[in-house]
Amino acid sequence: MAAEQPKPQTRKPVLLSKIEAFQDIVTTAVIIPKEDGVISVSEDRTIRVWLKRDSGQYWPSVYQTMSSKSVASRSLVIYIYIYIYIPEFILAEDYNKMTPARTYQAHQGRVLVVLFVLEMEWVLSTGQDKNFTWHCSESGQQLGTYRTAACVSGLQFDVETRHAFVGDQSGQVTILKVEQDSCSMVTTFKGHTGNVTALCWDPGQRVLFSGSSDNSIIMWDIGGRKGTAIELQGHNDKVQGLCFASHTRQLISCSSDGSIVIWNMDVTRQETPEWLDSDSCQKCEQPFFWNFKQMWDSKKIGLRQHHCRKCGQAVCGKCSSKRSTIPLMGFEFEVRVCDSCHESITEEDRAPTASFHDSKHSIVHIHYEATTGNLLTSGTDKVIKVRVPQFSHYSALVLPSIRNH
Repeated sequence: MAAEQPKPQTRKPVLLSKIEAFQDIVTTAVIIPKEDGVISVSEDRTIRVWLKRDSGQYWPSVYQTMSSKSVASRSLVIYIYIYIYIPEFILAEDYNKMTPARTYQAHQGRVLVVLFVLEMEWVLSTGQDKNFTWHCSESGQQLGTYRTAACVSGLQFDVETRHAFVGDQSGQVTILKVEQDSCSMVTTFKGHTGNVTALCWDPGQRVLFSGSSDNSIIMWDIGGRKGTAIELQGHNDKVQGLCFASHTRQLISCSSDGSIVIWNMDVTRQETPEWLDSDSCQKCEQPFFWNFKQMWDSKKIGLRQHHCRKCGQAVCGKCSSKRSTIPLMGFEFEVRVCDSCHESITEEDRAPTASFHDSKHSIVHIHYEATTGNLLTSGTDKVIKVRVPQFSHYSALVLPSIRNH
């Protein structure tokens, strides 16, 4: 008799602390590296530094009021978005004072994204003027600018190859080669039907993740040079943030629906097939409603066209009456499949590759601090929550703890 297989355990992100003393929504917040502290920027135009006290609660250490939109931190240096400018502040070692250092005049429209590249000493930024710019943080001088096709809402950078990845509001992702004083387009990807809301780069496997307002995530295999694109469908609302834990090969995604999804990326995933075109069902050969000739010849009423998510064939509703999850194709929720594909999908094939957790607030921003392993989320409820994700390698048999259908 075979030994009974132990039931796997799914670990939820454990809530460590809440920060609730805000008058407005926190648009951006970051965990101070190697320190029990948080820097936050809210829509009430305040930037605050919070330090964790012996009681376990976070208390404000220093704050300033300004026309700010977001924040990027570099050790004890802080960059703030202020309309068309990017001011730089030096944060004192005791976290009780912020001193203005310089101001980068970066854009002719509101600054949208700022990214600091420590290895290059570059400050990268995008704005509503559709310009991508980069400055030298040592001299404060602008090194170059590049005109993008649409406003850029996601930005990542690969230090080794000096490639910048920009995701824009048209749903396109563009790879740019950035030199000291020049920039050129390498290629573009288009897979989202909504605007790109978040980007995340894994330099180890050379994979780019993009999240969108179409509720989906796409994994672009940049290093493989084959144009492979893997879809991840696990949210019911737009994706608000992405981060990658390289030591456990897990992707964290957060959404406006309040869900935190932890994806196991240490599995061999499959591309979704392209949807095939046909004038009739590729299973029963019944005509679709636009195929007037076949409807007339067969004296049959045309049917509505559907597509099987597993094989991509064009099928009618009768031949695709079943639903199934296909986790290795990224479908963690049930999707339409044709009857023959449904019979071929085993229970092992349906084993989830992601765990689902409820954050208890509608998320607008996330930040993952790799040195501490802490995950920060801010929501429309004007609350910041700090969690320990408790990452662990889990088999494909682990069941999601919470599913939001």
